Amino acid sequence: MNKYWYKNAVIYCLDVETFKDSNGDGIGDFEGLKNALTYLSSLGVTCLWLMPFFDTPNEDDGYDVRNYYELDTRLGDLGNFTELLDAAEEVGIRILIDLAVNHTSEKHFWFQEARKSKKSKYRDFYIWQDEKPEDDGENMMSEGGSGGSNWKYDRKAKAWYYHTFFPHQPDLNISNKAVQKEIFRIMHFWLKLGVSGFRMDAAPHMFTEKGQVDFGEDPHEIFRNFREFVETQKRDAILLAEVDLEPEKYQKFFGDEDQMHMLFNFYVNNYLFLSLARQEATPIAKALKEMPQPQEKEQMAIFIRNHDELNLDKLSEEEMQEVFEAFAPDENMQIFGRGIRRRAASMLNNDRKRIELTYSLLFTLPGTPVLRYGEEIGMGEDLSMEGRDSVRTVMQWSSGKNGGFSGADKKDLIKNIVSTGDFSYKKINVQDQHREKDSLLNWMASAIRFRKEFPEFGWGSYEVLDTGDKRVLAHCRKSDKGMALAFHNFSGEEVTVKTDLEDPADIEDIFGDDTYENFDPKTQKVKLNSYGYRWLHKRKKYI
Repeated sequence: MNKYWYKNAVIYCLDVETFKDSNGDGIGDFEGLKNALTYLSSLGVTCLWLMPFFDTPNEDDGYDVRNYYELDTRLGDLGNFTELLDAAEEVGIRILIDLAVNHTSEKHFWFQEARKSKKSKYRDFYIWQDEKPEDDGENMMSEGGSGGSNWKYDRKAKAWYYHTFFPHQPDLNISNKAVQKEIFRIMHFWLKLGVSGFRMDAAPHMFTEKGQVDFGEDPHEIFRNFREFVETQKRDAILLAEVDLEPEKYQKFFGDEDQMHMLFNFYVNNYLFLSLARQEATPIAKALKEMPQPQEKEQMAIFIRNHDELNLDKLSEEEMQEVFEAFAPDENMQIFGRGIRRRAASMLNNDRKRIELTYSLLFTLPGTPVLRYGEEIGMGEDLSMEGRDSVRTVMQWSSGKNGGFSGADKKDLIKNIVSTGDFSYKKINVQDQHREKDSLLNWMASAIRFRKEFPEFGWGSYEVLDTGDKRVLAHCRKSDKGMALAFHNFSGEEVTVKTDLEDPADIEDIFGDDTYENFDPKTQKVKLNSYGYRWLHKRKKYI
C-alpha cells in the first residue's frame, strides 16, 4: 500500500452527467463512465475526481445535496457505482469524490426539520438569527463577487439563515458536534464502498464567522478530526481541499501534516495566466518563490482550468484587467467581475505551441497535475450558455451524432455540445485525435508518460533558478530519487539562457517541444524555441 500515492498521481476531473451516456437518455451515467475507463487509463490517468453525484434538486450542478447516501438516479444506482469502483481498480485508477458539506440543499431532510421548530434537534445543524442581520456585502455568487446579503428570511422558521453561496444552499453549522458526527458517517459510508478520499468543497468557508457561531479557540481541530477519521477508516485515503487563499494561509490547512493532504494551488494558477498574458515568466516565478516548501506528506494540486470560472481575485485590479484584455476581451467572456468563463484552448486561440507550453507547465510545476475532462483534446466553451455552464459542455468523443456523447435527440442533451466554429466536435474529438500521430491527445499521453517515469517532478524541494531572462521560467526539484529541471519560454521569440548549477554533469534531456542539442555541462546554456519547453533529468547516482 502506497500511502503517498497522491504525490505522483495524474488526476482527471469530470462530471458524470456530461461525460458519456450509455442508455441514450441524453445524460451521462456511471455505466458510460465505466466503459470509458480504458480510454482514461491509456491516457495515463491514475485518479478520477468525480464532481457531486448525490441526490440533488440540481440547482447548482449537484453541489446542492439533498441526501448524501443516495445517488442522482439519472446517473445510475449504487450497484452501478460499485461496478465502476471495481472496474477502475482493475485498470489502476483510484476515485475521489466531491464532498460538499459547507452547505446542503434547502430540500435536505435536516433543513426541512430545522425549519419546523426551534426545539428540533436539527435546528442547530444550520445557522440562524431571529433578528435581521446587517448585510455584510460578501456574497460569493452576486455579480462582482460582493454586494449581496448572505442571509435569507425563512417564513416557516420565522428566522434568518446564513448561506455562503446561493440562497437555496443553507450553510451547515460545522461547529456543531452532531453535524461533525454526520459528516463522519458520510465519509465512513463512501470509504467502505471503496473511494480513495474526498475533495473538500469550499473548505475555508466552513470556518467563516457566521452570525453567533462559536468555533472555539482552534476551528481547524475539526479538520484534524476529519483527517484522523479518514486515515483510521482507510490508511491511504486522502483529503484534497479547495482553499482559494494566499500562500501564507495554506499552512493553516495543512497543519502539522495532520489536516489536508492536498490543496489546490489557486495562487500560482492566477499568476500563471498573468505570465501567459504578458508573455513573460516573472509573475509565475515570483508566485512560486512565495510558496512554502512542501513537507513529506503535503502536496499542492496544480491545474490550468477547473469547472468554475477562472477566478483571478489574487491579482491586483490592473493585473486582472491585463488578463481580461488578453483572454476575455468581451464582457460575455467574464463573470462575477473577477473571472473568465472560457476554456484554456480557446483563451490561447487554439495556438498549439502555447497550449503545449501551458500543459508542459501543468506537468512540471511543483505538485500533482489535475486535468479537467476535454483538456486533453483542446475542447472549447459555449458562451451562449449561462454563467459557468459555458465550460461544462458535454465530452466530445467523435465527429458523429452529438459528438459520440449520446444517441439522444440533441434537444434532450443534459448540456450543450459545442457544434460550431473551430472547437466544434466535428473538428475536435477523441476519435479523430487517436488516429492523428501528432494530435494534442497523443502529445498529452506522451507528456503524462514522461511525468510518471520521472517521479522527481512530484517529490522533494523545489527552487526557481535565475536565468537572467524574464521570458524564461526555470525551476528544479530535488529528492532522494534524483533531480528534475524544466525550462519554459513564455515568449514568441527564440531564446538561449544560461544556468549556474553546482554540479551540471550528466544532465539529460527527456522531453521537449523539439529535439535540442544535449545539455552542455561546460557552458550550461539552454536553447528554447518560441514558446519552447524542455524537461531535463539527473539520476540519483550522480547527486
